[in-house]
Amino acid sequence: MVAQVDSNYIRMRPWKLWSRMLSYVFFEGRPLTTRGRWINPLVFALFRIQKLLPQLRRVEKPIFILGTGRSGTTILGMVLSMHREIGFLNEPKALWHAIHPGEDLIGSYSRGAARYRLNREDAPFEVQRAAHRIFGAYLTATGSKRVVDKYPELIFRVPFVKQIFPDAKFLFLVRNGWDTCRSIDGWSNRLGQKVGDEQHDWWGVDRRKWNLLLAQIVPEHPDLSPIALDMENWINQTDMAAVEWIVTMREGLHLLEESPNDVLRISYEELCSEPHSVLEHLCDFVDLPFDETFVRYAERVLSKNKIGDSFELAPDIVRPFCETMKSLGYES
Repeated sequence: MVAQVDSNYIRMRPWKLWSRMLSYVFFEGRPLTTRGRWINPLVFALFRIQKLLPQLRRVEKPIFILGTGRSGTTILGMVLSMHREIGFLNEPKALWHAIHPGEDLIGSYSRGAARYRLNREDAPFEVQRAAHRIFGAYLTATGSKRVVDKYPELIFRVPFVKQIFPDAKFLFLVRNGWDTCRSIDGWSNRLGQKVGDEQHDWWGVDRRKWNLLLAQIVPEHPDLSPIALDMENWINQTDMAAVEWIVTMREGLHLLEESPNDVLRISYEELCSEPHSVLEHLCDFVDLPFDETFVRYAERVLSKNKIGDSFELAPDIVRPFCETMKSLGYES
């Protein structure tokens, strides 16, 4: 599906197709493992122009979807994009790279140094101005009042985002770890490819994202840091996915404790089984008027989630994985 749009989307609110296609073509960029990367120079040229222009529209209460990839973040974003006031950006990593060149964990747009964490001091006035101008141009182009930005790795950059957008709201999406890791494994095996001498997959260019995770995030976790050197040689996708899931879920739980007024936890399983009540609560939290159409769309496209079976994990991460499952309320 182009831009994640299906027949239900077009049938239920066809005018939203304009917003979605503009987002996909001119603001999100085309990362590794996707087609159409020839358009990226045009996308970055437009960002350069937008950064020079006066801000076209004020950016108010932007909404950011955080979590681990393959945990339902895209479908939540698509559901929200059906709301009459929302413009949805699906992992606009090109946009964020135009704002801060050190953020590219995958290597889609730069092979230079990159950082998992970005903090308040990484958002000086020039960065804030660039972000507001680009997001303001996006709202103007799509005719949207509010923006929803789904970029899971921003979970490690919340202070940076809040320095730019003090009134931002964050949706922390959680999903059973077994299902999330299995989905990451399937994605990487399905879309991974050899390009010249490089391997491109879930972990970026030649495991770039994995290496950055081990160097910058894993050392913060006392139960994982002692085996970080061993992890450098891991090749099992589910083991690697489990480490990413553990540290990401712990980060989200920390954010919930630290900023309960700005961060809302959403269970993917509850979203699938009770979309009306979950979305009603979500609208209250982010100060959006309730919209029956986007709830009906959710009811059509979300299916009851079936928890898959567990699988064998590397012995050293079984305990951290199970403890994280338990802290989220799942049976391990």
